[in-house]
Amino acid sequence: MQAILLFTDLTLAVLLLIAAPIAGVKASRRWLVVLAGLAGARLVVASLLLLSGGLLLADSRIYVQVPLALLPAVWAVWRPSRTAAHVSAAGSALSVWWLLAPFAPGDTALVLAGSLLALTMIGGLSVAVARWRASASRLARLPWMVAAFLLVPAATLVVAGQANAAADDHQHGGAGQFAVDQLTGPKGQTPAVRTTLVAAKAQIRLASGSTVDGLTFNGTSPGPEIRVRKGQLIEVTLVNTNVDEGVTVHWHGVDVPNAEDGVPGVTQDAVPPGGRHVYRFVPTRAGTFWYHTHRDGLLNVKRGLFGALIVEDAAPRDGLERTVFAHAWPGSGGDVTAFDRDDRPARQDAPAGRNVLVRMINSSEEPQELQVAGAPFRVAAIDGNPIEGATDLVPGTGMLLAAGGRYDLAFTMPAGAVTVALAGSPDVALTFGAGQRVSAGGGGQFDPLTYGSGSAPRLGEPTRTFDLRLDDGFGFSQGSLSYVSSLINGRLYPAVPSLEVATGDRVRVRIASRSIINHPFHLHGHRVRVVSRNGTAATGSPWWTDTLNVGRGEVYELEFVADNPGIWMDHCHNFQHGANGMILHLAYRGVTTPYTSEHAPE
Repeated sequence: MQAILLFTDLTLAVLLLIAAPIAGVKASRRWLVVLAGLAGARLVVASLLLLSGGLLLADSRIYVQVPLALLPAVWAVWRPSRTAAHVSAAGSALSVWWLLAPFAPGDTALVLAGSLLALTMIGGLSVAVARWRASASRLARLPWMVAAFLLVPAATLVVAGQANAAADDHQHGGAGQFAVDQLTGPKGQTPAVRTTLVAAKAQIRLASGSTVDGLTFNGTSPGPEIRVRKGQLIEVTLVNTNVDEGVTVHWHGVDVPNAEDGVPGVTQDAVPPGGRHVYRFVPTRAGTFWYHTHRDGLLNVKRGLFGALIVEDAAPRDGLERTVFAHAWPGSGGDVTAFDRDDRPARQDAPAGRNVLVRMINSSEEPQELQVAGAPFRVAAIDGNPIEGATDLVPGTGMLLAAGGRYDLAFTMPAGAVTVALAGSPDVALTFGAGQRVSAGGGGQFDPLTYGSGSAPRLGEPTRTFDLRLDDGFGFSQGSLSYVSSLINGRLYPAVPSLEVATGDRVRVRIASRSIINHPFHLHGHRVRVVSRNGTAATGSPWWTDTLNVGRGEVYELEFVADNPGIWMDHCHNFQHGANGMILHLAYRGVTTPYTSEHAPE
């Protein structure tokens, strides 16, 4: 419902923006009534957003946007005049402007004061110009009111540019208890697993025969699957052969020490061509994880710098396992979606009666809809976190997998075949068994909020609470003004304030998407528990995740314990949004970083 309301409000705002100049020029009661009606409709929509999604979805509309349009329009209808029409038109335009140029919640009073000052100036200018024109002066016939209308957004653009050009809010240098480069993995122990990842340029051939001008780890993409037992020390040496942009390795979903996190400009310098870097850490949870570069991730993850990291329990798993990436490769005519490199239907031998575990990893920028056909199945884990009381799902059930997220899908092979596929992508399918590919019927939608059973104690009352509002709007991104789906509380990186915590804090985060785009939010170094969605409490197995798809109009309440000191990225895992500036940091008190970067660490 909230997504529909957000789209409705955007439509009303566009109509208001069209009607405002007409009403200002004509100054007729009919057009003023139109303005008042559209503003009133926005008030209704904002009220419904407030009731259905809460204040995070509606606050800027209730406090600023609707009053700026509605109050002057009602006044103009009640006391019509040319000046009233000008002020009403300006209020309507400002109302839409603050929708398209979101502001920080702390700036609400300033925005209101500035907007009221602008309306007062326009009203005064309208009276002055009217008297001036009565004198028949040639200068008075110039379009003064048009210039006044254009000055308002121009002034706000200057302010926004200054805010988003502010210095990066990392704690560089200075006094602190720890520097990031001190927060390393064990140094005095012999690794149980030691491996090397060599990054290099290469041509990658897909199953269809098409090639990608790609990047590989150890000559292949996806890179080599790394397996380690829970509690074992792993050492990985990264070597950059010739990747010009530099390379790092981020261990997605693994709560590594901060210095091992692989974020250039925050936890390390990017490894240049000819350079190397050593990562050492001990995974404390078994599950499906993955690794990828965090240097120019927008291009270089898509081109192939990624692979799987599987952390196993002490006891070996019985049955057949298959790790599969849902990946969107760059193509000349647009992205080519595939399972690993299979952009054509693929097969996997599996005898009847065999237990099968498919570790699905979404390495693309968009959420992917998965379906399993041919047998009942279970979601055994989400983002490496086991599901308690997992029950069989109906074949054909749709499963939305966030960008960067993982599902472990478990089933027992029947006499026939079982097919795992991307919904709506006939060429992206993996069929297990000897039979023909099985088509998926309708099976409803998988919902982690209610799936499984079991309970775990809540963390108790939070010691820190943060609110995050995700918006579409104008902002200065990558050196230019553009309309982006990437704002956090009205700001773009590096102007987004850090979430500051102390070790041991119980942290509550409320995150609301006022965007019309999906945002898969990923917190490094921690997993979070979903408490509620759109005000509905989680009732299934405790839903732990590290990459949460925040859909259009959705509001999530999350909690976690701040138990891993460092300076951690918290960002949208759609790398385009991250590159635009949808990044902030979870910064522990007393932790500093000696690293600097001229670019966002995407």
